Amino acid sequence: MNASPRALTLTKKTHSCVRIEKEGRVLVIDPGGFSEDDAAIGADVLLVTHEHPDHFNEARLRAGLEANPTAEIWTLRSVADQLSAAFPGRVHTVGDGDAFSAGGFDVTVHGELHAVIHPDIPRITNIGYLVDGSVFHPGDALTVPERPVDTLLLPVMAPWNKISEVIDYVREVKPRRAIDVHDALLTDLARPIYDNQIGALGGADHGRLAPGGVTEL
Repeated sequence: MNASPRALTLTKKTHSCVRIEKEGRVLVIDPGGFSEDDAAIGADVLLVTHEHPDHFNEARLRAGLEANPTAEIWTLRSVADQLSAAFPGRVHTVGDGDAFSAGGFDVTVHGELHAVIHPDIPRITNIGYLVDGSVFHPGDALTVPERPVDTLLLPVMAPWNKISEVIDYVREVKPRRAIDVHDALLTDLARPIYDNQIGALGGADHGRLAPGGVTEL
């Protein structure tokens, strides 16, 4: 009889950064400029969705890679090119459709482009990560993976989205639950409105965590 899969523990960091732990190993996604200074410290696996500074902060990534000499990073080329020379063999370029195992985590890569901010602003590349077939972080896009998602990390408020799109995204992905990310710009005054509307209309259990909040996935 096969043993049941080990539970994932998620710690919400500020904005779009999350820390996922399993069996003593740590995976961190998007330790950007809005996240804590030590957001990447202790990570075995680092994932970055795209190059915008609220998701990619070179100093935080370097600190994480230097603190753990066995830590490695998987990301798209625009980010990898800025780090690979300093950390040879530890920076890996991935794209849509790729799959890899790292630090005991199984990861698949989904998506290609950042959401449209404005037609006059050129779109950059963006990829999302599905971790252990369970939790999906889309970065700055409303990418729908072609496989079930248990926990969707939901970019709830950004210059490139509106609440109707956020609600429809939850409906399309059909996760068991959605947890807010990309929320540093959402004021306390607006949070109850977002909570009520996404919770009532999204069709999934919806919640949010304050920075430092922890939940089992």
